[in-house]
Formats: sequence, structure tokens, C-alpha cells
Amino acid sequence: MNSVVRYELLEMDANAHEFALRMQVPDPLAEGQRLQLPSWIPGSYMIRDFARNITEIKARDARGPVPLVKVDKQTWEVGNCNGALIVDYRVYAFDLSVRSAYLDRTRAYFNGTSLFLCLSDRRDLRWELLIAPPVDPVHDHWRIATALPAHDVDARGFGLYAGRGYERLADCPVEIGTFERAGFKVEDVPHEFVVSDGGCFDMGRICVDVGQICSEHRSMFGQLPVSRYLFMTLATADGYGGLEHCDSTSLMCKRSDLPVPGMDKVDKGYRQFLGLCSHEYFHLWNVKRIRPARLAGADLLSEAYTELLWAFEGITSYYDELALARSGVISFKDYLDLFATTVTRVQRTPGRVRQTIAESSFDAWTKFYKQDANAPNAIVSYYAKGALVSFGLDVTIRQRSSDTLCLDDLMCRLWQRFGKTGDGVPERGIEHEVAALLGESLQTFFEQYIYGTDELPLQDWFEALGIGFRLRASVSADDLGGYSEVAPEQGGSPSLGARYGSRPDGLILTHVIAGGAAQAAGLSPDDRLVAIGGERVTAANIDLLVKRMSAEGTELHYFRRDRLAVALLPNMPAADDTCDLWLLPDSGLSADVLARRAAWLRSSQKQVG
Repeated sequence: MNSVVRYELLEMDANAHEFALRMQVPDPLAEGQRLQLPSWIPGSYMIRDFARNITEIKARDARGPVPLVKVDKQTWEVGNCNGALIVDYRVYAFDLSVRSAYLDRTRAYFNGTSLFLCLSDRRDLRWELLIAPPVDPVHDHWRIATALPAHDVDARGFGLYAGRGYERLADCPVEIGTFERAGFKVEDVPHEFVVSDGGCFDMGRICVDVGQICSEHRSMFGQLPVSRYLFMTLATADGYGGLEHCDSTSLMCKRSDLPVPGMDKVDKGYRQFLGLCSHEYFHLWNVKRIRPARLAGADLLSEAYTELLWAFEGITSYYDELALARSGVISFKDYLDLFATTVTRVQRTPGRVRQTIAESSFDAWTKFYKQDANAPNAIVSYYAKGALVSFGLDVTIRQRSSDTLCLDDLMCRLWQRFGKTGDGVPERGIEHEVAALLGESLQTFFEQYIYGTDELPLQDWFEALGIGFRLRASVSADDLGGYSEVAPEQGGSPSLGARYGSRPDGLILTHVIAGGAAQAAGLSPDDRLVAIGGERVTAANIDLLVKRMSAEGTELHYFRRDRLAVALLPNMPAADDTCDLWLLPDSGLSADVLARRAAWLRSSQKQVG
């Protein structure tokens, strides 16, 4: 069949935040054919019901109107059609994220899952997309950035794009507006970086640093599976996030995280941004091509459950920061500083001993992406704990193979076995491939740390690489640990045992941590703290007021549902949940440990060079 489904972006009504679209299906449709819009987007495992944003929809053929009967929240059944079907509809777009669509007078952005209807049983048809330039002269300077395959476009990118299969159409986000644009190459493959609303920043520095990181990932896998790649970044006051695609990624970052001209070293904000770029680029292999079997054939209309997100996000989270150090973009000490904060975040999640990371993966739809006030006590992040387990798996493979193999080898094996073939990874596929790689089973490891909630033997894992490790009490609310050879002397002081947000009328508890002082005092999320020990409490003085309490505790005043209440806050010391990491002296390490640490940190580019 040579049918081509044609989409046209007819109008961008910036004032109403609406895209006007037209879908044309040339072949006569049998009565009962269905049009659908996805309810979720790959990489973000939550039902988002994109069809709720369709504000108008109508259909016609050569004879006139064709009835559309809505049969569920995202599906329309087409009546009898004579010849080509034309569907005109409008979509409200005001979601400033990487997952949906956005339109105002300064910028347009969309993912195909938010805009393009598909034929329910004809998802492999060829398609064309015409993006017309805005009619408002205010937007004469707008350009397009996208990985969509261009067919006939002008210098600004407006015109005709064409390809095959709805999955391809939906997988290429589109940025329209004014932005800075620059490029670099990874083994002669062009990579482009686009930044919107970036202010004053050093694009050249980004291209150099991100180019080194991309080269590091490419060297580990041995090849690039794309002929070009696009980074699209929106800078905002406080945004953060990313979403992977087959040959592009859509990012959001804080404007202050972008490097300024003349920056002499990588600061924490820029380090975070580079980690985000690294994470999404690693997905080019891990998730977009090496995929869980249960996600590979997902129709995007309902949930697709898998226990493997710990591997696809956790392993990616492990390598995203490790690649920063291996590539030389940050120092090894800065890498340990990052790693320590990941350990701290996991240790401060009581849910780590209640939910396995396999369960966290499976329940992402209803728990991880829909977190409530009890989330820290009930769930664990398959990103953060998945990264720690991936680290442990790396160390274990090195030890069991007498340092002839590592996690890099597993990832290359997965790439050859699943990524290059297109086969989906079975639910126990990672465990099976580890056994095949090593020649022995690691069933106990998987049962304890992936399908179980045993505490991770972090000290053993770090010492196997010649890294010092300790858990201590925090000294302040913003103490997340880091690289440090000397423990602070102030540890062990009383702790509130809760997380909070600051408001002009007091501090609002957001999470009450299980087993902590706040829970013992009977406090609950949404309580508004006003005084501790008779003194007004603020974000600036809360640490001091809690530390100053007597051994018997202190009186705490708060509002619950706008009624004043009082409770005794007990004196309970902060838990040892803050991680410090440091390099153990070479003189005290065996030759095997020194060699293992060097191999762990060595750039893949040097290994193949």
C-alpha cells in the first residue's frame, strides 16, 4: 500500500496557546476505523491523557461532514467515508516541560505524541508533515530545530518532513523559535546543540565538554547508531529534566547552570547540566535501542509494565556521572562528590527497605511518577538506588572475573545481543546475560539487591576500588555529604526528621520521615510550623533551634487545618545517613586494588586507542 498520511500544522495561535492541525488520509476508510492519540510518551512512565488537550475536532470527505464518535478518552470512531478523509482539530499547548507541547508568543514546542492522531491499525504507514511558517510578522525570525527527516524545507526549517511509521513521527520533538545553535562532531557524525532562552553563556564550552562526553560513551559501545544527533535545551529560572529520543534529546535546565564565558572550572550547576546531557545521550543505546521487551511493542494507549527500569535508568544514571570523570571533563574528586550525594539521597529514603528496585520499576506508573507525602517512607528511586546497584554489579563482575570483565562488557554484550538486533530484553534478561558473560550465576546478588531489600554493602564495594566510605549524621539540612577525608565534628546533633518548604507564614512540612522526631511528636505533612521553644521558626534558624533543644525535647507550635496546636518535639539525634567518600592512600592498597581502580576510571577512548 502506497498510502501517505499527511499532517499539516496550519496555525500557531500563540494568544490562545493552540495548534491548529489537519490530518489527511487518502484511502477510503472502512466504517468503524479509529483515530487515536497516545496517553503517554516513551521515557516518562505516567498516563498523561494527551487527548484531553484537543479542544475541537471534526472530519469530512468529498461529500461533506463525516461523523466522529468518541468511544473512550483518546479514541474516535470514523463513520462511513467516501474517498480521502480530512480531520481538522485544535490542541491546547501550555505545558512547559519536555514531555508535551507548549506555545506562546516567544516559543513553540511539541512532541508528536501530544499532537498527531494515528490510525489504530495502520501505524506503519508513510507520513508527511508540513509545518507552515507563522503568519504573524512578529515571528519572522523563528526557526525550527528537530531530528525529523527533512524532505523539502527552507533555510529556517519550515516546510515538508517525511518518513515512515507513527513511532518515528512521534519520536522527534520540534523546537520553534529563536535560539542559539552550534555544532560539533563525534567521529565525523554531526551533533548539534540548540539552546533557547539561555541568556549569556558559553556555547563553545558546552560543545567541547559535551563532545568529550559523547565520545566517551561512543567508545565504550564501539559505534554510533545514528547519522546525526540533536540536543535541544530550554533554559529557565529553575527547570531541570530531560527526555530521550532515538537521535535527539529534549532538555530543561536552570539558566544559571549554563557555563558563563571565562569559567575556569566546572561548578556544581554546570556539572549538573553536563550530567543531564550525559544521561540522555547514554539512552541513545540504553533504552532507545536496548529496550525491555515489554516496552518495545507498547501502543502508548495504556500502561506497559516492566521490572527492568532499574537497569535502563539506573545503569544510565551510573554511567552518566562516571563518564564525566572518565572523559576528563571533571576531576575524580568531583566525581566522588557527586557519587556521595547519590548515596546520601538513597540512605535518606526509608522506603529503600520496603520496596525493591524491581518493584519500583514496575510501579513507576502509580508510585514513582505520582509521589505523595509518604513517598520517602514507602518507595525508592530506581534511578538513584539503581545507580548504586549498578555500581555494585560493576564491582562484583570485576572481582568475580579476576578483573578481566566489568559492567562495560555487559553493556557491549547487551548492545550486540539486543540493541543491534532490535530484540527486546526479557524480564530476567539482564540477570541471564550477566551469567552468560561471567560463566557463573549472580542469582544471590540479584535476589538480595534487585528483587530484595537487603542493605547494600557499600563499604565493601567502595573499598574494593580503594575508596574510603563512611556514613555520618548531617550537620545541616543542606548537608548531602561529598568528597571529604575528614568527618565534620558537629555531627550527632538533634534532627527534626522531616522535610519542609518555606512560606512567609511559616514552614510547611512536606514529608515526615518514618522513625524521626517529627513523627514521634505526631506531626503530619501540611502542618505549618510557627515556633520551636517559643521562638518563631524560619528556614534560616530552624537548624539552630532544633540543635539548641534540651535533652528532654522542646515545645513546638504549629497550625493544622488553621488550628493552633502544640507538641513535644523529642531530642532524637540525626541518623547516620550522610555519605563521605575519599581516595584511600595508595601506600595502603594492594596492587590488585590499585589496578582495579585505575581500570574503573580509565577512559574507554584510551582503552581502545
